[in-house]
Amino acid sequence: MTGQQDRDLDEALALVGREPPAAPRHSVPGTNRATPSEQPTEAEKPEKPEKHRAASWAAARARAAGAGRAVPVSGRRAPLDQALGLILAGPLTALTDLPSFDTSAMDGWAVSGPGPWRINEGAGILAGHAEPERLADGAAVRIATGARIPRDATAVVRTEHSRTDDRAEQLYAQRNVVTGQDIRPRGQECRTGDQLLPTGGLVTPAVLGLAAAAGYDELPVLPRPRVEVLVLGDELLASGLPHDGLIRDALGPMIGPWLRTLGAEVLTTRHLGDDADALRQAVAGSGADLVITTGGTAAGPVDHVHPILHKLGAELLVDSVAVRPGHPMLLARLADGRHLVGLPGNPLAAVSGLLTLADPLLRGLAGRAVREAYAMPVSEEVHGHPYDTRLVPVVHRTDEVVPLHFHGPAMLRGIAAADGLAVVPSGGARAGQPLEILDLPWAEECFT
Repeated sequence: MTGQQDRDLDEALALVGREPPAAPRHSVPGTNRATPSEQPTEAEKPEKPEKHRAASWAAARARAAGAGRAVPVSGRRAPLDQALGLILAGPLTALTDLPSFDTSAMDGWAVSGPGPWRINEGAGILAGHAEPERLADGAAVRIATGARIPRDATAVVRTEHSRTDDRAEQLYAQRNVVTGQDIRPRGQECRTGDQLLPTGGLVTPAVLGLAAAAGYDELPVLPRPRVEVLVLGDELLASGLPHDGLIRDALGPMIGPWLRTLGAEVLTTRHLGDDADALRQAVAGSGADLVITTGGTAAGPVDHVHPILHKLGAELLVDSVAVRPGHPMLLARLADGRHLVGLPGNPLAAVSGLLTLADPLLRGLAGRAVREAYAMPVSEEVHGHPYDTRLVPVVHRTDEVVPLHFHGPAMLRGIAAADGLAVVPSGGARAGQPLEILDLPWAEECFT
């Protein structure tokens, strides 16, 4: 068997909870037992396979997050209509009092003193107009929501809580009137210079509204990390049905949009095939903060990612991860400080790499907080790998998660129906056992 076939067999056996087969031994004819002289001693028993000395899943994610946070990023100013989904590079402080003047909270009557009140003639006070005339004691004037309160007004009486006499000269309140009712005083929400939001906050639609109300036209933000995707493999088709040993490229259409939901700016997605020179030139010449490659991370005859990184003087921060699917993934820091994440070529294995390495790295580069870990009980038993963590697509059902089928490393059917992945420890999980859940990016906010 080739190394790839060995890995595929290990993963297939893990799905049904069986150990990989032991190496064949000579046996006594007519039996299935090894000869006594060939029974292994304690010292001769095989150690955990070399590939299981990879970084643990948790350690790999922590290294990726730390690598992202270690990159210094300068903030910039972005117009409000371009700031959605970015991270505040500085605190948001009020540029004005909110409200900036006393305003009416309701349509009704501005009144001065105790009632009944004589009604001032005219159209009343509307929003957006200059400061109205002073209101005399005992007077009332119509006022619209958001309009400026005239000086010496003591309250606003809602339209539905008032009546006038037959000649519309006197106003009467139908409920008790309290001084200051339905008046929004100047500075009720904030005063000029108050901190509204701290550095590091996510710019949501509500933040844009608050910023606009507080007088901002631009916001100090951290830029989106720039990413370039390099899809490797001579066997990939960009369109049509698979034929003659060629298969459709599932990663090219998926990786870029997935990265955008993680807050990245995807510069381009390119197909390079299995060309070592083209890969080296593409990585060396990329202007992206992060290069993502798909496939080519193992040790086969056309797996060029490791040799290229060596030639470019890159530092391997993560060289394979003890996770299934996707253990051949890697994270490297290039000589100029940029990063490369190498994803395995199998589609679900590539998704595993995105969630294990690319997500925490991009969060670090963008100044985003690490996602809060949480656990939910799993509805049924989940088989585990003998040594490695498994990531299994799940859907949420009220107070538990349900594992989905079609979760082999080359399958996308399960993840397409999922809203998260369960982190299954080595050895598996029993029904009802709480498991850490990774939400898929479209299951939480994704402002892009």
